[in-house]
This record gives sequence, structure tokens and C-alpha cells, in this order.
Amino acid sequence: MPKRIMTGTVTSDKTNKTVTVKVERKVKHPLYGKIIRRSKKYHAHDETNEYVIGDTVRIEETKPISKTKTWTVIDRVQASKGVAVAADLDVAEATPTGAPAEAQAAAKAKAEAGAKAKAEKEAEAADAE
Repeated sequence: MPKRIMTGTVTSDKTNKTVTVKVERKVKHPLYGKIIRRSKKYHAHDETNEYVIGDTVRIEETKPISKTKTWTVIDRVQASKGVAVAADLDVAEATPTGAPAEAQAAAKAKAEAGAKAKAEKEAEAADAE
């Protein structure tokens, strides 16, 4: 009997040598005929811990590795789109990333003015001592 192969998205990589893969399929509703999405999560073996959340991978059915793990990751179909997060704690007011350039420039100028005023107050306090 041939081994089943499925394609899904990695939803968790927290456990050692194991990833959780969510596989979606489309089925027709038996009464209404509407195409609906159904999904199921599988635990798959990842020997080298190389797959991360968001990767699209192919998994293959194997003999049981543990109580819940009977799948192995074959390869990566598509890499995840890494999310770069930059935190600037000195900025007084945060602006959404989709804001217009003028709003971002105004917020940046306001933050710089606040930082400048803070530096002047600290300089005055140091002179007073």
C-alpha cells in the first residue's frame, strides 16, 4: 500500500524534533452542496528542527514514532514570510505601519522634539546641582 503524502502549514515548532502541521481540504456539504474547508492537525517528525511556523511542508505517513506521531516531514514547499519586529521604546507615540508618510513624519518629529526637551531638562537639572 502506498504511503499517503499531504501538504500543510506548520502551526507549532515548540516541541523537540516535532512540528504540528495543519492540513486543509475542501469538501462538498452533503445536503447543501456548498464547498467548505475542513482542517486537521498532524504531528510530524522533524529530525533536525529546521522547519518553523508558517512554512508550507509535505508530510509522509510512516510507522508510529510515538503515541501521536505517525508522520515525517519530507521537504519544505514554501518558506514562511518572516516578520521583522523592531521596538523603539523612546518613541512617545506609536503609528501604525500602514499610516501615510506625512503622519509617520509628524510622529517622528514629535518624538524627536520630546526627546530634545527631555535632554534640555536633564541638562538644566545637572547645571542646578
